[in-house]
Amino acid sequence: MPLKLPPQQPAVPGTIFNPYADLAGGRWLKGNLHAHTTHSDGTSTPQQVVDIYASKGHDFLMISDHDILTTAEDHAQLDRQGLILIPGNEISRSGPHMLHVGARELIYPHMPRQRVINEAVASGGFIVVAHPNWQGQFNHARIEQMQEWVDYLGMEIYNGAIGRLDGSSYALDKWDLLLSAGRQVWGFANDDSHHAQFNDYALGWNVAYVTDPTPQGVVAALQAGRFYASTGVTISSITLNDRTIRIESPDAQRIVAYHQIGKRFATVDSNVMEVTIPEHASYVRFECWGKGETFAWTQPIFHVPFPAAPKK
Repeated sequence: MPLKLPPQQPAVPGTIFNPYADLAGGRWLKGNLHAHTTHSDGTSTPQQVVDIYASKGHDFLMISDHDILTTAEDHAQLDRQGLILIPGNEISRSGPHMLHVGARELIYPHMPRQRVINEAVASGGFIVVAHPNWQGQFNHARIEQMQEWVDYLGMEIYNGAIGRLDGSSYALDKWDLLLSAGRQVWGFANDDSHHAQFNDYALGWNVAYVTDPTPQGVVAALQAGRFYASTGVTISSITLNDRTIRIESPDAQRIVAYHQIGKRFATVDSNVMEVTIPEHASYVRFECWGKGETFAWTQPIFHVPFPAAPKK
């Protein structure tokens, strides 16, 4: 099911929903949810794609061919190379592309896309909006559409393949707009791998805290937001004590904290940050900046803000 914050009756100012609370009994696993094969428009066979990701040190993978569902039965025909393989596909034809992660059946690419989301959620798994800032106007998925759609779990805040196409690999602008409007959306980093010649592999990934190392266990961890997105930076610890958050990232050179409309409220040139959630912030998120163009992004930590002081 899509993310639903715990109900607060009433919403008590200062209440926090932290997806990284109670991390115990599991381990961090690295994986990609957006990869294409010769079954659609990729240049490598499914087995070659599995072999490549295994060689890159990934722990889980979803083959996401366009409007072609890769099932557990298909996985059984492959040498998994130790990878946890997740059923799914990319719903593509006729409109904005969407990843159906943990799919149990193929969903027709309906327009409007809300029908796709509804059917996907009802049939199992979840939806991630793919590469929102692809194409010439940075509008493959327009912010108006993403504000209108409901019940999708997340969006690609980074898509590796778009770096060689029109548009932007990054969609942090749309993420902050959605979060600032009270939307509960997780941020994913994926390769969208197609071509070995362009080195589309291991450009971006998701690191999930998994207690059940099965396809269902990985899907459950992602649904709960127990993951961070990365293009090369590691987060070793995310802890919360009252309203104070501590982030440790051993290979970060800078850590930046954000809240409403993408405002930076704290920056440190260090691999450790400790900050207090601002009273009037409805969410906070963190970016860890590494060497060159490498980053890690936490999921948002949601906060019921305290009322603003009356203006004099």
